[in-house]
Amino acid sequence: MIRGAALFTLAFCLIACALAAGCAAPGEPTFRHPVVPVAVTDLGARQSASAITLTFTLPTRSADRKPLSERPTIEIYRTAILTGASPNAIDKKTAWRLVYTIPSEQVDSYLKGDRIEFRDPLAAEDFASAGAGTGGSSLAYKVRSRAAQARASGDSNVVTARIYPAPEAPGDVRVSVTESALVVNWPESALPPGASSREYRVYRAEIESGGESAERDISQVKLKTPLELAGASPSAEFRDTHFEFGKTYLYTVRSAAQFGADVVESADSVPAVVRARDVIPPTAPTGLEIVVIPATQQSAATVELSWAISPEADLAGYIVYRSDKEDTFGERVSAESLLSPTFRDISVLSGKQYFYRVSALDRAGNESPRSSAVRADVP
Repeated sequence: MIRGAALFTLAFCLIACALAAGCAAPGEPTFRHPVVPVAVTDLGARQSASAITLTFTLPTRSADRKPLSERPTIEIYRTAILTGASPNAIDKKTAWRLVYTIPSEQVDSYLKGDRIEFRDPLAAEDFASAGAGTGGSSLAYKVRSRAAQARASGDSNVVTARIYPAPEAPGDVRVSVTESALVVNWPESALPPGASSREYRVYRAEIESGGESAERDISQVKLKTPLELAGASPSAEFRDTHFEFGKTYLYTVRSAAQFGADVVESADSVPAVVRARDVIPPTAPTGLEIVVIPATQQSAATVELSWAISPEADLAGYIVYRSDKEDTFGERVSAESLLSPTFRDISVLSGKQYFYRVSALDRAGNESPRSSAVRADVP
């Protein structure tokens, strides 16, 4: 009896040890929690023309603050808020509908910096209850992200966007080059129903030199810099003073209508492309004065010229012309363009009469009109 009990105890110990050894064996699978991205907290929504634009920061870490190994999949949910209902009426019983899924491999195409920008097109029925600009209907949005199929992140903050009649995009945008500004003009567009006021917003991008014949579709144009807001104007003209000659720019204009506290932009106008060529000549030099130095036994006669300094910021030099008749421009006598407003003519002859004129030259090669003629009588 004692021997049987001892054998039983020994067997029990062996089984316990085997189980303990098995549990601790290397290579055995361990339980892992699925990676869950952190919830989005800065979701924003605004109406842009006939779409709702959603923006938010793309999650890059999990809920336990570890970096995500790849872009998460984005899920966008939407629900309609009935006419007259308060946006605050959204609760746990609200029926949300998954309307878009952005796969992980396509997320980069929606990124601008570290933020996602997604456009949800509005259908005709969405505008039907907008009425005379009162914004009779609204849409609510929330987003989730998913790094693993098993589990999504928590819900983002909920945002609502009220729907208004979309403003018309300005047409026939034109750009002219002046010395101090690129002047953008367009026809006035109609104010949408219910809008209290309107301004125009001008967007600009730089494109590669030689792109003056660029596509009229912005998406097909190769931009050297992003399309960014250059400024706003209450009228149908905008003067862009922050430009550089020699560069090529693309401009597009949007009409921005005010509906109470909300602003709705139109779609982009057809783009206008301009090469900022400096074709504006400097102003003619003024204050031309002459001193005649007669010939002596030791030296020939000379004519000393001087004039006022040109105020042009891009001045490259001056050119001197001489004629023996007052009503003709004559020929250039300064071999090189002059950097200072003085010149000595050592090729004059005694007993002759000469008429001098001076022009200014800028760095783009534009030459000013010639100054008024000044006469020199060489004794």
